[in-house]
Amino acid sequence: MTVVVIITGGLSIDADVARRLPADRIVIAADSGLDHALALGLRVHLVVGDLDSVSRQGLDAAEAAGVAIERYPAEKDQTDLELALERAQDWSPERTIVVSGGGGRLDHLLAGMAVLVEPSRSAQAGITVPIAVAVTEAWIGTARVVAVRGPAQVSLAGRRGEYVSLLPVGGPAESVVTTGLRYPLHGETLSPTSARGVSNELLDLEATVALAHGALLVIQPDAFALPPPGASP
Repeated sequence: MTVVVIITGGLSIDADVARRLPADRIVIAADSGLDHALALGLRVHLVVGDLDSVSRQGLDAAEAAGVAIERYPAEKDQTDLELALERAQDWSPERTIVVSGGGGRLDHLLAGMAVLVEPSRSAQAGITVPIAVAVTEAWIGTARVVAVRGPAQVSLAGRRGEYVSLLPVGGPAESVVTTGLRYPLHGETLSPTSARGVSNELLDLEATVALAHGALLVIQPDAFALPPPGASP
């Protein structure tokens, strides 16, 4: 499986979260995400963005290591994250993981979540229909966000009682069906102007979320708050 990891700016990224990343990966740094990637000891393959917030030391280190650097104008139509997501497609990844420590501008955060479900990189895990798909997710602070565009089904793993929220993006999410959650859905439509999908809970260690049409952000806000289930203390 080809995995592309995109490291973004914002607050520093916890080393424990970084240790959960797949070992075999392509790393793209979006602007000051380069500083975070270098601090975590990650090998960076590409740097993209207008480079208005990355440190000079970080850029010098990347240039010395022969990392490809793509500088874009500050006045552009896309955020640095969106540029990184587009460049990730060069590797035809089966999985793309955006990693952020959180913080930063609220508008950037909201825009970043919206572009995760852009149709050309729709995230569909545990798919039940016979088409080729890719998984796009974001690790933000302690949260894990998986973007799902229907028709698709995503499988979740976590702890009993862990929160799971389902947030529609870009319109209604239709025919939503869940298993393993405290408040099940049996083919309902979730509206982007309603908070009905917020604060559901895992009944056991696994659950599924499926939808026929539309797009959902499936959010586990405390996914990385504790060691993985079954991990040694």
